[in-house]
Amino acid sequence: MRPLHAVVLPPGPRFLDVLTAALDGTGPALLPVAPGTPEPALRALVETAKPAALVDSSGVHALEGGVPTDAAVLIATSGSTGRPKVVELTAGALESSARSTLSRVGARHAPWLCCLPTSHIAGVQVLVRALLGGVSPVIHPGFDLMEVAKAGEVHISLVPTQLRRLLDVEADLSSYASILLGGAAAPSALLAEARDRGARIFTTYGMSETSGGCVYDGVPLEGVEVSLDAAGRISLSGSVLFSGYRFAERRPGRWFTTQDLGVFEEGRLRVLGRIDDVINTGGEKVVAGAVAEIVSRHPRVREAVVVGRDDPEWGSRVTAVVVADGPVTLDELRDLVRAELPAHAAPRELEIRAELPLLASGKPDREALRRAPEAGTAGTAGLTGG
Repeated sequence: MRPLHAVVLPPGPRFLDVLTAALDGTGPALLPVAPGTPEPALRALVETAKPAALVDSSGVHALEGGVPTDAAVLIATSGSTGRPKVVELTAGALESSARSTLSRVGARHAPWLCCLPTSHIAGVQVLVRALLGGVSPVIHPGFDLMEVAKAGEVHISLVPTQLRRLLDVEADLSSYASILLGGAAAPSALLAEARDRGARIFTTYGMSETSGGCVYDGVPLEGVEVSLDAAGRISLSGSVLFSGYRFAERRPGRWFTTQDLGVFEEGRLRVLGRIDDVINTGGEKVVAGAVAEIVSRHPRVREAVVVGRDDPEWGSRVTAVVVADGPVTLDELRDLVRAELPAHAAPRELEIRAELPLLASGKPDREALRRAPEAGTAGTAGLTGG
């Protein structure tokens, strides 16, 4: 057991030093916190995790009531109640994930570029891979599109929205040693366009509880197993799994049951979406991710998210929110979806935006998108029946 420090530092050399000490046991365990976190959220996190100290740019500040941990890195995730859940990860779990990734990607001499928040598991794992690979990482304070576009031969982790931005500025994707693409489902059209431009992409699926990505291109990393129950809910096992949640029961058994739905296709896992993203409309269930994948194939749709919005008649209405290069109509999208899915899955509303709202992680802000725009908002197509 050792003390836990909540570390409010930007990505950079000092953060890397703290992470290194947390992994090799020479320093306190690490709970990374995004700089600029609002005071109420920081206070709630401190109350939940009970660190012994808070570390920021001005120094180390002791806190009362600190409780030690046997983990190396703790990651705060948003719980369904709004209170943070704190995932406990051992050095062994993090390093097992990193080693398996290095093996799968074939990483050798090229450095790892960290442009993701280090308060999230994806950013932390970029640095863990660099440390185990013996190559100094390239650390950016955030995702600067033009700086990333000219990064050269590096291994990099991105979310689909960031890859879309790189394509839009005509970055030379063939210059990257590899691109790990995760955080959200990657539209097939986006993957095809990027690979046509020379990108060496690995699509990844995972979460904080699995030390980050643990299934690459539908195939589990070495030492990871995947199973589906009768409803298609995904469970995972292996050395990459977390120990448990802070101040909660240890993870029971060898399997971790996720909140995601999936199917096996030709021996590979395809993730359909989160259980809580299933839309109940008119008594029928719609998997939002499956609809978004089809919508994204429209030739003028650049980005797409599908959400359920409150509706007095249907309970929830299937809504497509898209960024488009040209005219897109609701009827066109409905026809696309009905060609592959039941009619109730077809969007009943289309909202066209100049850009999607994003979380700090770079993922679309689905909660914001579930809120209907104010009446008269430009670019919103109205409801349609049928």
